[in-house]
Amino acid sequence: MLVIAGALPSQQTTPPATLTLPQAVENSLKNYPSIRVSQEQINAAGAAIQFARTAYLPKVDALAQVNRATRNNVFGLLLPQSVIPSMSGPVIGSNNFGSVWGSAIGGLVTWEPFDFGLRGANVAVANAARVQSEAAVKRTQFEVAVAAVDAYLSLVAAQETVRAAQAGVDRGDVVVKTITAQVNAQLRPGADQSRAEAEFAAARTQLIQAEQAIEVSRATLSQFIGIDPSRIAVVTGSLVRLPPEQVPPTLNTATNPVMVEQNAAVEQARAQLRALERSYFPRFYLQGTAYARGTGAETNGDRLGGLNGLAPNFQNYALGFSVTFPILDLPSLRAREAAQSATIRSQAARSEQIAVDLRAQWNRAVATLNGARRIAANTPVQVSAARAASQQATARYQAGLGNIDEVAEAQRLLTQAEIDDVLARLSVWRGLLGIATAAGDIQPFVVEASQ
Repeated sequence: MLVIAGALPSQQTTPPATLTLPQAVENSLKNYPSIRVSQEQINAAGAAIQFARTAYLPKVDALAQVNRATRNNVFGLLLPQSVIPSMSGPVIGSNNFGSVWGSAIGGLVTWEPFDFGLRGANVAVANAARVQSEAAVKRTQFEVAVAAVDAYLSLVAAQETVRAAQAGVDRGDVVVKTITAQVNAQLRPGADQSRAEAEFAAARTQLIQAEQAIEVSRATLSQFIGIDPSRIAVVTGSLVRLPPEQVPPTLNTATNPVMVEQNAAVEQARAQLRALERSYFPRFYLQGTAYARGTGAETNGDRLGGLNGLAPNFQNYALGFSVTFPILDLPSLRAREAAQSATIRSQAARSEQIAVDLRAQWNRAVATLNGARRIAANTPVQVSAARAASQQATARYQAGLGNIDEVAEAQRLLTQAEIDDVLARLSVWRGLLGIATAAGDIQPFVVEASQ
């Protein structure tokens, strides 16, 4: 849980929040918007499953209407259309524009008792879509967590660089004050003071650049954890020390969230193909209807006056069984199946490509880790030698045996060596993060880095 200091008086600045690495990961998973987007896609997929299951339920349609219309009927064919209303009753042999009341009310129940597995296949498609959405959420969570950890490491690196740069500034300040006193006493030429001040200014510039890197890193981390950059203070923990030597675990690409999501996409495509394969079958329907109609027209052509026809007064019911079969849909269905089969092959090829990419990512991470460990083993030697050289150059200068250039160069090398030493240790942690990312599980890394 994120620990934030309590409110202070309005004239004081709120202190930064102390943020550990596990807290950064937790906040990123809770606050980053892309995760919520993926979670809503799961909800949509769940609703799609419920919708697919409704196909097993009977379909019930109800109708009620009242109309005032003429009653002229004719013999002859009328092709199916949706413009001209149908009319029942005998042909009365006249063209009369007198109108009568008509009414109708009824219901139709339709149920498909069996479907050769089509509805089950459609439900399976919806289930596969949900599985794919869940895998997408886990992949998004994983990527966001990795990005948050990487941003956290960048902020730690920037802070440690500032510490090393500040040490360089402090050493430069001591040199400037010492030389200024000697120049004022006319023991050293004024050129030495100018040279020392130039090096001191260069050290301050390096410090300012490091402080700028801190602000940029804070802004990047803030993007993931949802905390104002000015209120973020990270805990370095074990990150400033070398992690213990360990043999990287065996890579299993199938467990990586990216691969899990892609495999789910392959299964979804296969489920869609199975649904298509069950589409070219007859559709069987049990149907039952009950209805009533009313009319103000008589079969002999007379019209009933008043409100006759407004109330349905003739009733009927029917039970039946019907079959439909799209005979000429086979060519289009075969084309759709061919297209879906190509989609499956494409998704399977993409799975193979992801496996190759993860293996390459793993190999690069192992190579980076091995190189980083070698560098981290060498940088303490570099720091020790640079510190000794700085002390010797300073002593030679104070004894009058050296010049200011030797002192400035030695101090610059010492500052850079201290920065390289800190960044080398963090590079080892970055190598471990790269291995954990390729493996698809950064939780052990987070636990180890936060100890």
